Amino acid sequence: MNRLMTTVCALILGTGAAMADPALTAEHAGGALLTNAEGMTLYTFDKDTDGASNCAGECAAIWPILAATAEDKAEGDYAVIDRADGAKQWTYKGKPLYTFANDAAPGDVAGDGVKGVWHIARP
Repeated sequence: MNRLMTTVCALILGTGAAMADPALTAEHAGGALLTNAEGMTLYTFDKDTDGASNCAGECAAIWPILAATAEDKAEGDYAVIDRADGAKQWTYKGKPLYTFANDAAPGDVAGDGVKGVWHIARP
């Protein structure tokens, strides 16, 4: 009986927890932007299509994905896509999200405008 009650309590507590957004909103001189949990700026790639990433290999090494886990689920404007490399990636309003390897600290936005196809993700 005691074990059953523990299991029931764990299930109730687990289902009552609200999922936190995978990205945060921060203010920057250019306006609000999305960041990961560490405060690093998130970006979108013009060559992606809604719900699909076209950044792989060397591209993904320079533009690391905002990774999701198998347990992560879509909520609101955020969704999880399956990448061709088997990884899971967060999207915002259908656009896959990335950080930029050359951003050294939270608040850096060095990736904005790179090759005319990378842009700060904005809420």
